[in-house]
Amino acid sequence: MATVDGSPYGPRVGVSPPGAGQPAELRLRPPRHEVDPRAVRYWTALALVIVVPPVLTLALLTALIPPARLWLGLSLALVALPGVAYVLVMPRWRFRVHRWEVTDQAVYTASGWFWQKWRIAPMSRIQTVDTVRGPLLRMFGLSAVTVTTASAAGPIRIGGLDHRIAEDLAQWLTAATQRTEGDAT
Repeated sequence: MATVDGSPYGPRVGVSPPGAGQPAELRLRPPRHEVDPRAVRYWTALALVIVVPPVLTLALLTALIPPARLWLGLSLALVALPGVAYVLVMPRWRFRVHRWEVTDQAVYTASGWFWQKWRIAPMSRIQTVDTVRGPLLRMFGLSAVTVTTASAAGPIRIGGLDHRIAEDLAQWLTAATQRTEGDAT
């Protein structure tokens, strides 16, 4: 199994081998790897956590307060209709957009769903690598890797990864940044 650094983590975490379509210089390009398909269910659950409480509250108030039923019912419709669309569309749309890749030169990401963003972080600019596993992420067996650089644009976040891949990726990135010359500022 050929990898960038001879470790078994390269192909598993989406590290491209040297010379595999890499340009001589770093340039913004679409990353090659999708996030885990379970991310769609995670994003759906997250959307439900946002949408369900106000919809239930308005539905309950509509049922309990007859004099305000018309206005509360209209408010319910104004919240529920876009909320249902958000829950149904956003997770699948995000899955189509979110991509990531790590080469021996840089970390590439594409993220967003309505506002889409491509980012690149050269290995020499990486300052810290963190993994995040909140309760909802753990329920779906997912993690996120946050790569912090000196950029004013903030950290690069690769969300929706299988937790084993995220751990391997964080280890690989940490080792790769230690091997890379530069001051990460």
